[in-house]
Amino acid sequence: MNQYINKPSSAFIAVSWVALITGAAAYLIGLFNASMLLNEKGYYLILILYGLFAAVSLQKIVRDKLEGIPVTAIYFGLCWASIIICIALLAIGLWNASLQLSEKGFYIMAFLLSLFGAVAVQKNIRDLDYLRMHTQPPSMPNYSSTDVHDPEQDDGKIN
Repeated sequence: MNQYINKPSSAFIAVSWVALITGAAAYLIGLFNASMLLNEKGYYLILILYGLFAAVSLQKIVRDKLEGIPVTAIYFGLCWASIIICIALLAIGLWNASLQLSEKGFYIMAFLLSLFGAVAVQKNIRDLDYLRMHTQPPSMPNYSSTDVHDPEQDDGKIN
């Protein structure tokens, strides 16, 4: 892996979290306020949960490949298929939904913003973890002089 990973800026970390939270919150608030049947709301809720999981899994497996960590082709393919399936199911569901065009666009944009935010947050977490593990000196146990038993100072009392 590239040993020169730059630390993500505080601004990028903040924007990533804002994108994830804003996208997911807008999607969920829109879903809560929608005049849909409960089973339709459940369908769209599962789509965003599945989409977020698939996006984070795909980001992780792409990063694993870049770092030289063995990745099975079947899991790599399943991650890509999951992303494509999520977006296709959202498109099919919205195409057939009796919503206004602006509402359909709202759901698509909130969904995609959430996926982007999840990938960016996962990338930042992975970068910061990598940098922390590779820039800290190995930790040594910190023994103080009071932790060592000195038999010359032993007065025979049991503590």
